[in-house]
Amino acid sequence: MNVSSTSQNFPRKVVMVGAGRVASHLAPALHAHGVAFAQIYSRTLSSANQLAQRIGAEAVDSIDAICSNADCYLVSLTDEALLQLTPRLTKGREEALWVHTAGSVPMQLFAGYAHQFGVLYPMQTFSKGVAVDFTQVSLFVEASSPVALQQLKQLASLLTTHIHEADSQQRKSLHVAAVISCNFVNHCYALAQRWLEQQGLPFEAMLPLIDETARKVHQLKPTEAQTGPAIRGDQQVIQSHLKLLASSPQLQQLYRTLSESIATLREE
Repeated sequence: MNVSSTSQNFPRKVVMVGAGRVASHLAPALHAHGVAFAQIYSRTLSSANQLAQRIGAEAVDSIDAICSNADCYLVSLTDEALLQLTPRLTKGREEALWVHTAGSVPMQLFAGYAHQFGVLYPMQTFSKGVAVDFTQVSLFVEASSPVALQQLKQLASLLTTHIHEADSQQRKSLHVAAVISCNFVNHCYALAQRWLEQQGLPFEAMLPLIDETARKVHQLKPTEAQTGPAIRGDQQVIQSHLKLLASSPQLQQLYRTLSESIATLREE
């Protein structure tokens, strides 16, 4: 969808509240599609400046300095900061559309503080310095009214065609699945890297295996793609591995727990 087709209905003046990993990807991506950001707020001015310079916005580090006449405030803060700051952020700005990007924070956080509000949740992992192709990202939206929902869908359509409606409880479930699928898996990579380094072996040797494992679940259900000693019920190999991991009790326990989980899922 081109910019002209959305500009009539979508808010013309937007403020980005936050300058962390999500904001640092989302704001430039939207800016590249014609969304005008008036300000970037961060409690750390250097962070606000860094993002603001990329998209031609003003950087502010005080809530009092945030303009009160924006059409939309897009909030990308930690869950704790979002909960704490919402009353102050919205005061005097109640007429605008308020949108947060959090996975586990209910949309109703804004109820009583703003008249129109919603959620724009990108299902992706974000790291500074690593580009994200938003055309491949699923965006989950929720809004307090049909008008707000239409605006959020228009905004999301600038970035991707993978747009889904999900209420706060569904989005929380999505976030749980994301933590398991992404954060927990990445932690396993970190543990494998440390283990290999202790054995004088390079973690890079795992990369083709990691890539192939991820590729397969595009074609097969995860249960169908599962391989390894646990899915085969090969107790001899499992016990051998547990014995080898005796010097690393935490990793040994994780290996045991996940092996038992794989075996249980196999039997269902």
